[in-house]
Amino acid sequence: MSVQSPEVEPNGITPLQQMLSSCSGALITSLFVTPLDVVKIRLQAQKSPFPKVVFFFPPLGKCFVYCNGLMDHLCVCENGNSKAWYKAPGHFSGTLDAFIKIIQKEGIRSLWSGLPPTLVMAVPATVIYFTCYDQLHAALRSRMGDGADAAPLVAGALARVGSATVISPLELVRTKLQSRHLSYRELRVAVGASIAADGWLSLWRGWGPTLLRDVPFSAMYWYNYEWGKAWLCERYGTKEASVTMTFAAGAASGSIAAIVTLPFDVVKTRRQVELGEQEAMNLSAKSSTTLQVMRRIVAENGAGGLFAGFLPRLIKVAPACAIMISTYEFGKAFFRKRNWERERVNLQDQA
Repeated sequence: MSVQSPEVEPNGITPLQQMLSSCSGALITSLFVTPLDVVKIRLQAQKSPFPKVVFFFPPLGKCFVYCNGLMDHLCVCENGNSKAWYKAPGHFSGTLDAFIKIIQKEGIRSLWSGLPPTLVMAVPATVIYFTCYDQLHAALRSRMGDGADAAPLVAGALARVGSATVISPLELVRTKLQSRHLSYRELRVAVGASIAADGWLSLWRGWGPTLLRDVPFSAMYWYNYEWGKAWLCERYGTKEASVTMTFAAGAASGSIAAIVTLPFDVVKTRRQVELGEQEAMNLSAKSSTTLQVMRRIVAENGAGGLFAGFLPRLIKVAPACAIMISTYEFGKAFFRKRNWERERVNLQDQA
């Protein structure tokens, strides 16, 4: 009697295998990219920050955004330099100098001191996002007929809406925990009070500006990625894209999407910091709307202010997208091959 294997989807792998592939991708991407952002934040602490990132030192309740290209995290300063990955010892003359001095004075492990806050939110968010995309993409392609080329566009947008909707309340809860050092019982009371005062929708504060940036980014990224991967396969006469092909397609599509959505990223970062500081200081003041933030940025810095931080964003997003998608595709290819071999053995046993 043969053991029944898990149900395999039309693309050759199960949803659980997709989740494992995306989880491994998130871990590897975080390991590679986190040191770059740790160094960037330490450099920011000794000089004026990039215009797109608001960085305050040291009052309690002040916030900055930590972004490693995979996702953003709102961080609350706790009595100054208590967190190693955003304190600012010494003086650095540049990125390479910062790498060398941090390793010499604090050890190489300090380059990954920003990893825990990344993994806490990035792993579940990435698993939800990539698994939803693959499931939606497969379903839409089989139903859209002649319009199947647009399936990545629609699937990418819907997957980002779903993952942002799930993660947004968790990010709010994490900010409360970080800023007020609440026990889980106190946290439940604080969340309950927020819901009682402002309704259930208060758990999704900041959801709008997040979608304003992430949905267009996701739609463009997946459309360009699938197109680029297919073009590379056709150019080199292969049915399966290699790791190099997926890496190149991921970097190119991530760069294009990052450039186009940069104004939305600037606005989203400003609003994210504003909302975080209100939560940290337990303020109930009404936050600015997206349009008000855009007008304020233009008034303060001109239209160019909406494109501030172009190079830092590109430097982070391009490699993060490339590493994540190539690792994810490699994991799927591994499981697909494993499933095919298992199916072949089962057929031989039945024969």
